[in-house]
Amino acid sequence: MEYINGEFIMRGCDPSRALLTVWDCRSFIHTIGFIPLFSNSIPGFSVEEHTTAAQWWTEVPETDPWVWRQILSSDPTIAYGKFFGRNAGFISKDFFPTFANYRRNGYDFEALFEDELASYRAKKIMDAFGLNDEFVGQQIMSSEVKASAGFGKEGGEKNFEGVLADLQMQTYLIMGDFEQKKNKKGVAYGWHIAVMETPETKWGQEFVTSEYSSDPAESWEKIVKRMKQFYPEAGEKEVQKLLGIKYPGVEHPRNKVKQQTSGPEN
Repeated sequence: MEYINGEFIMRGCDPSRALLTVWDCRSFIHTIGFIPLFSNSIPGFSVEEHTTAAQWWTEVPETDPWVWRQILSSDPTIAYGKFFGRNAGFISKDFFPTFANYRRNGYDFEALFEDELASYRAKKIMDAFGLNDEFVGQQIMSSEVKASAGFGKEGGEKNFEGVLADLQMQTYLIMGDFEQKKNKKGVAYGWHIAVMETPETKWGQEFVTSEYSSDPAESWEKIVKRMKQFYPEAGEKEVQKLLGIKYPGVEHPRNKVKQQTSGPEN
């Protein structure tokens, strides 16, 4: 998607090749394992480029990809969040432990904070979910998380959206659903707002951390291998920009293994 002269221009595909329903999109996500919602520096690596421009923002659930993200966020086999260069997209349940092991670099959030690799602002956001020892907690609308964590008010914390995006990039939070606010009479109104939760709340700690026994570098290698299987022309720089992550003061796991950048294995 490009913003040209005050207008969003979608990078749609030929209708004969388009994903036409939310179930088509669901199957597409599971086939690849992970995919951004909108177009980016890697041609074809997005839901946008596998739909037509006319499908978007019609508010017809069966055919509108913007509505699909709401439906798929609560799908038991898919995670939705800002996973790709801090932009939104999907990761299949089967592939999520691989991302969690790589992106977290072996840390649960409390250990990350104790090692001074997470900010106090991130800690305030995570504390809002009332997590137990297995990092299972509440599902909370993002607007309520913002207020509960002390962001937005005069003299309060700054950069809520940025910190929230970082926590999703690190796979500590996902968008588990979308809901509208309700007035005092219980009537829904306004835009649909993301409901945040930990992936452990959705799938359980045992599953989310099931690849923690592997080196994060091995998980990165697995991600790159899958990427090259479907997008062999993607350059190392673009792959790292969209799928990689860095922690201040920590050697990047990808430096421990040889990158697969020449194409898929035979």
